[in-house]
Amino acid sequence: MQIPGTQRRMPLPKILTLGFLVLIVLGGLLLMLPLATRAHHTTPFIDAIFTATSAICITGLTTVNTAAHWSLFGQSIILLLIEIGGLGFMTFSVLPFVLLKRRVDLTTRLLIKESLNFEKLANVNSVMKYVIGLSLAIQSLGAALLFIDFYPRYGLGRGLFMSIFHSVSSFCNAGFDLFGNSLESQPNDVYLILVTSALIIAGGLGFLVCRDLLLFKRRKRLSLHTKLALNTSGILLLVGFVLFLLTENNLAVMAPHVNVVNRLVNTFFLTVTPRTAGITTIPYSELSIAGILLTIVLMFIGGTPGSTAGGIKTTTLGLLTLQSWAILRGNRDVEFGHRRFSDQNILRALMLVFISLVIIITAGLILTATETIPKHYGLEYVIFEVISAFSTAGMTMGLTPKLTTIGKFIIMLLMFLGRVGIYTVMFSVLNASHPQKGYRYPAENVMLG
Repeated sequence: MQIPGTQRRMPLPKILTLGFLVLIVLGGLLLMLPLATRAHHTTPFIDAIFTATSAICITGLTTVNTAAHWSLFGQSIILLLIEIGGLGFMTFSVLPFVLLKRRVDLTTRLLIKESLNFEKLANVNSVMKYVIGLSLAIQSLGAALLFIDFYPRYGLGRGLFMSIFHSVSSFCNAGFDLFGNSLESQPNDVYLILVTSALIIAGGLGFLVCRDLLLFKRRKRLSLHTKLALNTSGILLLVGFVLFLLTENNLAVMAPHVNVVNRLVNTFFLTVTPRTAGITTIPYSELSIAGILLTIVLMFIGGTPGSTAGGIKTTTLGLLTLQSWAILRGNRDVEFGHRRFSDQNILRALMLVFISLVIIITAGLILTATETIPKHYGLEYVIFEVISAFSTAGMTMGLTPKLTTIGKFIIMLLMFLGRVGIYTVMFSVLNASHPQKGYRYPAENVMLG
């Protein structure tokens, strides 16, 4: 797509893709500095780039322990990369214009529209200010709430940094932590788990959904996107909670002395965190096979479009479910909320799921050939990691720290595809913007099912 009034012919998706790549390289180079590690030595290039990719792509998979390996400087670089990746680098780069109340040029507005999946260019200026303001407000509130819990344990300085880091990481669904083992050492801290859950859900709902909810009192209506996203997210939380209660026997893997309330809260967190958050209170290697399968499904679905979450997105699942229901009932149109979905919308959702499955299967085949699977594990050991990376969920059953060099590159590619977006990367690589043909072949059906 050529931007009006300029000679630049580089398509917008390619600019976005290259922008993320540049940030990953810069982040990796900064993390290679001796100043970035506690031991003041140079981190290997592959591990530094892997960490930068995971941070920019707000995933959370790491080959080194974030708390033990990185110094305050290194952790601060990771925090900055998470924030940029969570809000989208174009949104972050335009922050000075918003603060100085300067007009953003057409090129930048087009890039932001592409980055955040806005439907109309006219919405960009107002929504951009809203995205930045709301994100900073929620993260500040989250940090203040976490500081209440962290201050008695870590003091003022360390407690404040821990609060900011975990608030940003939770809201951006990044999965990085400074405890060394996520929240696995804090399963009884109900307050911490609930605040973290609220931040994850807020980040996973998406900026446009939150805006719709805040403006509902004045507008007296919700957009079709918001209705579908809220309905699908609510059903997934409820169904996931019930199924985890059944499959995990109310978290019998936890210590016997843990009370019922704590177990219920941890069960709820098991439902929340696979939506690409990557923060855990229980080692996933301890869950049942049914629980692992349920987690894989939730990771694959992910959060809402225009949010900090990955996956195929809740609206895609909701749309395809409604499409299947309509076909089974013999209806011609797919309807929801007194509206009809377009055929192009449905075809786009089908293509997204198909390409996602092809990528996951291909990556899974490669990793099963290059990585070593422990004897007490099966195929789920690899598939869990693949979907976790592609959906930017950031959870692991233990494979990531043991990855070979080839495995690290595959996981990095999956994280990049999951964050930047399949369509954006495909349009960048394939330049898939060919003009429409002036003719159409006759239609014919084939046997299905």
